[in-house]
Amino acid sequence: QVQLAESGGGSVQAGGSLTLSCAASGRTFSAYTMGWFRHPPGKEREFVAAISWDGINTIHTDSVKGRFTITRDNAKNTVYLLMNSLKPEDTAVYYCAGVRGPMGVVVAGTDLEVWGQGTLVTVSS
Repeated sequence: QVQLAESGGGSVQAGGSLTLSCAASGRTFSAYTMGWFRHPPGKEREFVAAISWDGINTIHTDSVKGRFTITRDNAKNTVYLLMNSLKPEDTAVYYCAGVRGPMGVVVAGTDLEVWGQGTLVTVSS
């Protein structure tokens, strides 16, 4: 099983950009469907984006479509979340997670095998 570590969070003004990275240890990263989730203050955790093991298929939740892009580089054991046109409502702790299974499992967010520790993104108006 892999272990995940996020980085790249920080504070940014509305309209700005950030790129989050999620580095995986272990040799089986390419077997994992990966996803990004976020936990806004005072709200429930929510799904943000998912990417298939080969990077071909992606899903983004409606609130981030056209602004965020999930990508992965299996040679580097890393999944990324490129975030543009950030809004104050994007403020949250962002987590990466993975499962050796279909993308639907990631979207559901309930049976993931591995989670990172989270990285805080703060967007000011």
